[in-house]
Amino acid sequence: MSTSFFEDLWSSVFTPGPTPALLVATNATFAALQLVLFTLLIATHSVHLVVLSFLSGALWWSINWFAKEVREVQAAQQKEEEEKKKLAERNDDDSSAAENNSGSETETETEGVSAKPRRRRVNQQPDKTAPATAVDLPGDDGNLKKRESTGNESSGYTSTDSEWEKVDKSA
Repeated sequence: MSTSFFEDLWSSVFTPGPTPALLVATNATFAALQLVLFTLLIATHSVHLVVLSFLSGALWWSINWFAKEVREVQAAQQKEEEEKKKLAERNDDDSSAAENNSGSETETETEGVSAKPRRRRVNQQPDKTAPATAVDLPGDDGNLKKRESTGNESSGYTSTDSEWEKVDKSA
């Protein structure tokens, strides 16, 4: 065998998918294994070698079947990519022809698009699950900001509704 085959075999180990060099090496190895098993069967007349030969043959067949399936999928993917490229080229040709006919260098479609930016609504209701000292207050610019904590959260203290009623009555 030539040196280039071994170089191809070594590089095929790091190449995804079944490469021709790897398949040749796999088939040669399984053929040699079958030859050794047949030779041992003749020498020993052991039924175990028949079973091993059957298992080896089934594995050999399944590896070749899987390699064939992978090649078919790769070919289908290549064909799909080529079709996408042709479709993209066709769309580019159509859009460049449309640009030449319209006399404009850019296409703009504003149908259904609002010129006003959308504003996000901010919930003005206080969060009932938040601790009593962390209240959302409107800032100068109208946006909500978080009030600084007084440190009660770290002690594990949580207030009750009745305490808030007391605060409301005293104010």
